[in-house]
Parts: sequence; structure tokens; C-alpha cells
Amino acid sequence: MHRLVLTIPFVLMAGAAIAQDGPNSLAMSCAAVQGIVQSRGAAVIWTGPNIFDRFVAGQAQCQNDQYPVPAWIATQDQQQCLVGNRCKQMEQQ
Repeated sequence: MHRLVLTIPFVLMAGAAIAQDGPNSLAMSCAAVQGIVQSRGAAVIWTGPNIFDRFVAGQAQCQNDQYPVPAWIATQDQQQCLVGNRCKQMEQQ
């Protein structure tokens, strides 16, 4: 039981570290972030501590009930960098 109690914090820390793995826009140029989104088609980009979003190159990476909208984020060299798009849910009527 004692080993289990000591192991749990390490497992939780490892899970948090894995969840935070990915490109950080604040440590990259605007062109580098744009390149990631364009080359992958879609990418999860970190934009700050515990802040991330999925950015896509276009409609093909959105679901059928979504559409792409332009997405600007801060990068190392620009406050407002057009990195690609976010997928937005269509309104239900």
C-alpha cells in the first residue's frame, strides 16, 4: 500500500507532462507555426501555459458539421499571426 501511495504522484506528473507535449507558438516564429499547420493539415498548438487549440489548414480537416474560420495567435515574432483556421460548429436551425 505504501508503494502505491508513493507511485501515484509520479504517474500523475508523467500524465501532465505527456499532455503538454507539442509545439509552443510562443517559442516559434509565425512562419514556423504556419508551416506545421500546412504540412500536417491539422495540429494541436500550445499558445500559453495550459492553453492549446487545434488548428487546421482548411475545410478538409473539419467535420461535416463544421466550417473553418481564420485563427490568429501570438508567436515569438508576432502578436497576431494567421496560423490557419479553427473548425467552428455550424448553427442548428
